Amino acid sequence: MAREPTTPYFAPQLFIPNGTADISFYIKGLGAIELRKFMNDDGTYHVAELSLEGRIFHLHEANVKKNQPNPEMVNGTTVMIGLFVDDVDTVIKRAIEAGAELIHAAEDFDYGYRQGEFKDPFGHLWLIEKKI
Repeated sequence: MAREPTTPYFAPQLFIPNGTADISFYIKGLGAIELRKFMNDDGTYHVAELSLEGRIFHLHEANVKKNQPNPEMVNGTTVMIGLFVDDVDTVIKRAIEAGAELIHAAEDFDYGYRQGEFKDPFGHLWLIEKKI
């Protein structure tokens, strides 16, 4: 029997430094749930599958040979992860308390969004937002 097609959705894969043993920022700071993990022999993460409100994303060791660097390796990033939430201020506050660096405090914009930005401990940029 053929499987039903699934509804397409984005599932970001964030590259983290090799040797990362602690991904608790995503759990404490964003409320993610760790669904499963694949660990290296030394106890560090190879891959972690996480969920934010039922939407899956992955953390994966950086791999230069596959052109999969983490932000530190390229001294920046070329993408910002947008996360729509009900309470922008609370999510940003919780992320900062868990170790994120505030880039821009939340504010209302004339195009109808409340947005704020932070950088997570691995250098990934997040835009926390809500339509107002």
